[in-house]
Amino acid sequence: MQIQITSQFIGRLVSLIESRDEAQILELIGDLHPVDLAEIFEEISPIRAKYLYTLLDEEKAAEVVAFLDEDVREKFLSQLTSKEIAENFVENLDSDDAADIIGELSEERQREVLSEIDDIEIASDIVDLLKYDEDTAGGLMAKELVKVNVNWSRDKVIDEVRLQSHEVDNVYTVYVVDDNDVLLGILPLKKLLIEPEIVRIEDMYHDKIQFAVVHQSAEEAASMMKKYDLVVLPVVDEIGRLVGRITIDDVVDVLQEEAEKDYQLMSGLSGSVESDDTIWVLTRARMPWLLVGLIGGIVGSQIISVYEDQIKIHPEMAYFIPLIAAMGGNAGVQSSAIIVQGLANNTLKKGDALLKFFKELSVGLLNGIVCASVIMLYNIVFSNHMGIAITVSVAMLTVIVVASIMGTFIPLTLHRFKIDPALATGPFITTMNDITGMFIYFLIGRMMYEMFV
Repeated sequence: MQIQITSQFIGRLVSLIESRDEAQILELIGDLHPVDLAEIFEEISPIRAKYLYTLLDEEKAAEVVAFLDEDVREKFLSQLTSKEIAENFVENLDSDDAADIIGELSEERQREVLSEIDDIEIASDIVDLLKYDEDTAGGLMAKELVKVNVNWSRDKVIDEVRLQSHEVDNVYTVYVVDDNDVLLGILPLKKLLIEPEIVRIEDMYHDKIQFAVVHQSAEEAASMMKKYDLVVLPVVDEIGRLVGRITIDDVVDVLQEEAEKDYQLMSGLSGSVESDDTIWVLTRARMPWLLVGLIGGIVGSQIISVYEDQIKIHPEMAYFIPLIAAMGGNAGVQSSAIIVQGLANNTLKKGDALLKFFKELSVGLLNGIVCASVIMLYNIVFSNHMGIAITVSVAMLTVIVVASIMGTFIPLTLHRFKIDPALATGPFITTMNDITGMFIYFLIGRMMYEMFV
C-alpha cells in the first residue's frame, strides 16, 4: 500500500525527533519502505535526517540514502565522515548504487571513502565501475552476479550457485563462462534441477543470448532490454569476458531520464534542470532557445518589411500571417514528433528513412489540401477578394507540405550527425517553419498579386 507523507505526518515525526522519543519514532516509521523514508528525509532538515538515519538498521539506512535526490544526498553525506560512509553505507549497497553515489563525491573524498572500505573485493568492484562513463552499459551495471564454469561438475555448480546467491539480492539467471571468464551462455535453474545427473553443464546452457558491451551507451542497453523483454542483461568487456549485469530497475531509471531529457529539449531547455534549481541555472537552460526564437522573430519581421508595399496594397494579407505561421509550426512538429519517436524506440531503420520521408510528404499534402480547402471556403464566404482567397489557400497548402518535409528531414539529419533528434520537435523546428512560412506566404502573395492585378 502506498503511504501518503502528509504535513501532519511530518509535523508529528519532527516533534518526536525533537523529544528524542526513539520508541515512538520507530513505531511510526519502522514499517515504511526506503522510498517513503527517502521522501521524509527530503522534507526535514539534514540534521534531523541524520538522526533518523542512526535509528535505522544499516541495510535499510543505506537504501534510503540511495533513493534520495542528488542535491539532498549531497547535503546529507556532507555530515558523515568518510569512515561512516564506507562502513554504514557503501558496504550495504549493490556495487552499481555505491559507485553512482561515490562518483558524486569530490576526487579527494572518493579516495578517502575507498580507503575506509574493509572488503577489498567491494572496493575493487567500485573502482572498476568508476572507470566507466555513467551513460554507458559499464556505468550502469552491477558487479554482483552468479556465474559458473562450463567445466565444473554438476555438484560443484550447485554448491557455487548456493554460495554466490548470498551476495545477490535477486538471482535472475546463472551465467556460464569458460576458464578465461568469457561469457558462453546462461544456465536455466530449472534444467539444473530436473535434468538427469549424467547430463553435462555444457549440454544444459543456452548460448543464444543478448548481451551489452561495457562502452555501449546506456540507452542502447535499455533499448535492447525493452526489445527482447529482458529483466537482466549481462555485460561483457571488449574481448567477451563477463564483467557485470544490468537489471530492470536500472533500465527504468535510464528510460525515465531519457524521457525527461527529450521533454526538456522539446520544451526549449538546453540542459537537465529541476524545478528547485537556482534562478541562474534555470535561466541558463532556457535562454539559448529563447534567443533562437528572438532571432527567428527578427528574421520574420525583416521578411515582412521586404513585402511592406504588398501589404499596403492588400492589408488583409496581414490578417493571415499568424495563421500561416501557426499551421506551418504545427505541421512541422507533428511530422518531427513521429520521426523522433521512431528513432527513439528503434522502429525506424536506416532503410526506412526514404519511405518514411515520402509517407510524411503524402500526409502533409493531404492535410494541406484539407486545410487549404477550409480556408478557401472561409474567404469565399467572408471576403469579396478572390485573389486573397487563392493566395492564402495556396500558401497554406505549400507551407504545410514544406513544414512536413522539414519536420521529417531535420530530425533524420540531426540523428545522422549524432545530435539528439528530440531537439527538432522544440523551438528549433517552430522557428524554422515560422521563417519559411512567412517567406512562402509573401512570395506566393506577390505572384498572385501580379496575376490578379
